[in-house]
Amino acid sequence: MRPIVVKGHSRPLTQLKFNREGDLLFSTARDQVASVWFSHNGERLGTFSGHGGAIFSIDVDPTTTVAITGAADSSIRLWDVKTGQNTYKWDTKATARYVQFSPDAKQFLAVTEEHMGQKGSIALYNVSIEDQASQEPEPTFVIRYAEGQTKFTTAAWTYDGKHIVAGHSNGEVSKYDVATGELVSSVTAHEGVITDLQMSPDRTYFITSSKDKTGKLIRVDDLEILRVYVTETPMNSAAITPIKDFIVIGGGQEARDVTTTAAREGKFESRFYHKLFEDEVGRVKGHFGPINTIVIHPKGTGYASGGEDGFVRIHHFDKSYFDFMYEVERR
Repeated sequence: MRPIVVKGHSRPLTQLKFNREGDLLFSTARDQVASVWFSHNGERLGTFSGHGGAIFSIDVDPTTTVAITGAADSSIRLWDVKTGQNTYKWDTKATARYVQFSPDAKQFLAVTEEHMGQKGSIALYNVSIEDQASQEPEPTFVIRYAEGQTKFTTAAWTYDGKHIVAGHSNGEVSKYDVATGELVSSVTAHEGVITDLQMSPDRTYFITSSKDKTGKLIRVDDLEILRVYVTETPMNSAAITPIKDFIVIGGGQEARDVTTTAAREGKFESRFYHKLFEDEVGRVKGHFGPINTIVIHPKGTGYASGGEDGFVRIHHFDKSYFDFMYEVERR
């Protein structure tokens, strides 16, 4: 499996995202520019330029008409995918750490950092794709973490769009009612900060990654931990593959320590685990620093990883990947 290696950023990658069809790959980094790539050959289609700080997150609507980005310049921007033009800007008054469209793309959530004594939050905004320049500047709803909880690090919509699940810096996972903002349930899933939370294709369960060196598969309805994937290094990102029952997890030794460590010792590989049996079934190496973000092609034909080294590596699975089965699965 030979990857397509693209260098479109001068700083570490922060997030990758495929559009619904999987023909386009969107990337953000700490260099203030978001890029769009053709996923089949790694050719760059264009860039989104305008932020005044590191861009931490990006999402694209189901029709690939618009994209949203959240950045350290305390703003969220709306972009026309076809032209690359910035069509609207929301001022968030704090770093926008994560953004994601709702399933119907009529809203988006934004995870913001703590700022000037103000708690971090998950803000919900209405968004109009048809009239991009005319948006509501203020959020319709703001969810703040409860007493005794710690700040949000990431969040995602559930399958019905009626709930949001969120990861916290202390390893807790919480579920909130979108209509009321009330905390429905919570569970201590990890012993360290939750670095990523990605939904399954049907949004009924999700995978988390953490600095506690594990990934965990959790059911949306009751937040029951279904499976645990144990590694020997801090994890920054995790994703669920469609078609095959695999989990892909990436991370590595902390970035500040990588100059003293060989690539193999730093454990900068993408790790494949069997989703049901929890066994590690393979690794894909290549990055020269920690892997910061992993995303799976929506059709399950490949995946992309973005690293601290500034490179995006696009992988297309070969036949052996699809042929691999446990003996018990062949029966």
